[in-house]
Amino acid sequence: MNHKMVFSTVGKVLLSEAAMLCLPLGVALYRSEPTTPIVVALAVALALGWALNRVFRPRDHTIYAKDGFVIVALSWLLLSAVGALPFVISGEIPRYVDAFFETVSGFTTTGASIVPNVEVMSRSLLFWRSFTHWVGGMGILVFAMAIVPGMSDRSIHIMRAEMPGPVVGKLVPRAKDTARILYRIYIAMTVLEIILLLAGGMPLFDSVVHSFGTAGTGGFGIKSDSIASYSPYLQWIITVFMLLFGVNFNLYFLLLIRRFRSVAKSTELWAYLALFAVSVMLISTNILHMYDSFAEALRHAAFQVSSIMTTTGFSTFDFDSWPLFSKAILLGLMFIGACAGSTGGGIKVSRVVLLLKSAKRELMRLVHPRSVTRAHFEGKTVDISTLHSVSTYLIVYVACFSLIVLFLCLEPEFNFLSNFSAAAACFNNIGPGLSIVGPARNYALYSDGSKLLLSFAMLLGRLEIFPLLITLTPATWTKR
Repeated sequence: MNHKMVFSTVGKVLLSEAAMLCLPLGVALYRSEPTTPIVVALAVALALGWALNRVFRPRDHTIYAKDGFVIVALSWLLLSAVGALPFVISGEIPRYVDAFFETVSGFTTTGASIVPNVEVMSRSLLFWRSFTHWVGGMGILVFAMAIVPGMSDRSIHIMRAEMPGPVVGKLVPRAKDTARILYRIYIAMTVLEIILLLAGGMPLFDSVVHSFGTAGTGGFGIKSDSIASYSPYLQWIITVFMLLFGVNFNLYFLLLIRRFRSVAKSTELWAYLALFAVSVMLISTNILHMYDSFAEALRHAAFQVSSIMTTTGFSTFDFDSWPLFSKAILLGLMFIGACAGSTGGGIKVSRVVLLLKSAKRELMRLVHPRSVTRAHFEGKTVDISTLHSVSTYLIVYVACFSLIVLFLCLEPEFNFLSNFSAAAACFNNIGPGLSIVGPARNYALYSDGSKLLLSFAMLLGRLEIFPLLITLTPATWTKR
């Protein structure tokens, strides 16, 4: 492993976090709020970043596959550790374990919170809390590659380790240019949402932080009732943009270069939209008796399906009070998640489609042993190695999830549904679950050990398991 290149890159990422902290610092100065908590965190990020760059000066600037996994895992851990400092120093989240949980939840775009009354927090820290969503949504390393001079563009391994989905490729020959294209699309969509929210009467600060949460499919809000107190127009705008940010960003690039047929033929896109439409109609019908009209039931159902399916976690209603049938659908959507290459979490629609195609292929082989059967996806034949990697991912996913639930059940005071949905909500980067972690509650009642376990689950889910597991494997750190 290229140790010097690994730690030098992590140092550059920490320097980029120092640049990120300048934005909430500006908000604090504008609103005459205390600046010390943010300045201290900024100084720590600068010092650590400078030290890593000073001590580790690589001669070989190549980033190998193993290096990419380790860089991503270490960067997310260190950025979360430093990013938690403003909350602790300000006293708004006085315990470091709670602040670390909140920051990991932010960067991983989970939206799980331990804050009981978010309205009392300062505007600058509310801004930082939501900004972590926006940066983490597209990827911290992708963000650093796009803005930090000197970040290596010789390898795609960083993007492959960080971007969600079974297959990640470059849009253009250079990885750095790919990162910039992705962020330009990301910024344009975020600005468009801010404008549309402002047009609906939402205040500027609210529009910005909610757009950050929507873009990153994170879900941190600035009100205890999330989006419930805003107008139906604003709820529909957020519904649509949650759905849009759950789409593979490669498709937006294809739209820009006018390859409309390629977009129209996307199997994953149509499966994603079909799943959304069917889920909305089923839930709307099931909850109709709880609302005054079908239009109201449809609005809440569409919002909640879009929120859960894209793993955003916003809410307009306490869906824990919905009938069991609707909650079962939402629980299933928690695991499926959004499209590969989007800012959403979960297993990903593409993997589910590939698993179904693989199952069909095996059934056909049983019925017709001598026939040659192939699985096709996005107009191409899927090779056996891709199908095997998807199956392997599912096996590891189920094993990790089962262990998280098992360890959470060591706390006997919480029922199984609470622990199961807490694990599902954190591992799939959603935020709210059911029962004691429902949309009207939070994760504050869990012990420090469980909060650290759930923080690990959030990182494990956002980085799609392997980068974190590879980093924790001793053999990874050998020179070979």
